[in-house]
Amino acid sequence: MGEIEDAIERADREAFTKDPPKTLKGQIGFLIKQFGSAKAVAQELGVTADSVNRYRRGARKHARADVAAKIDDAVKARWQPLVRKRRQKQAAASGGITVETRARFGYTSSAGSTDDGRFRRLTVHLPATYAQQLFDARDAGASDQQMRGIIAEGFKEVYFQDGGGRAMGLSDVEINDIDYLDLDY
Repeated sequence: MGEIEDAIERADREAFTKDPPKTLKGQIGFLIKQFGSAKAVAQELGVTADSVNRYRRGARKHARADVAAKIDDAVKARWQPLVRKRRQKQAAASGGITVETRARFGYTSSAGSTDDGRFRRLTVHLPATYAQQLFDARDAGASDQQMRGIIAEGFKEVYFQDGGGRAMGLSDVEINDIDYLDLDY
């Protein structure tokens, strides 16, 4: 996963209205309900169905670290999907998306102004159209670079050009060397 996709996943997890199961037995029980059988869960996790049944019964209290990570990821990916979808739909329809980042921004501008990239810490609320573009790109399997381009275009319009009030000669904005990036919607 890229930085942008990770940020979307973090924002989705923050949307949980109820915490996912924490115990191994509870997590396996939830996954069995989602997949329909211990065999299907076992295939997803890369373990045997017997191991899944032992986890479910409580005969095994702890899974190997790699399996435990797979279980945790599988639960979080399937936990409260309606809540996540509703928040994404609202952000794409009207709410927009807030991007907080510290990264190097470079841009192409008119003659006589500097285009040297420099680190900036920005928190910018992007309109709903950019949220929709970002979610569509992620769902279509876009690369991290393509999703950065969407955010950069939003920063160009909202932050650098202030919605058309300044820096109209600015043609391209690039986001490079991301220290951190966080999304909220």
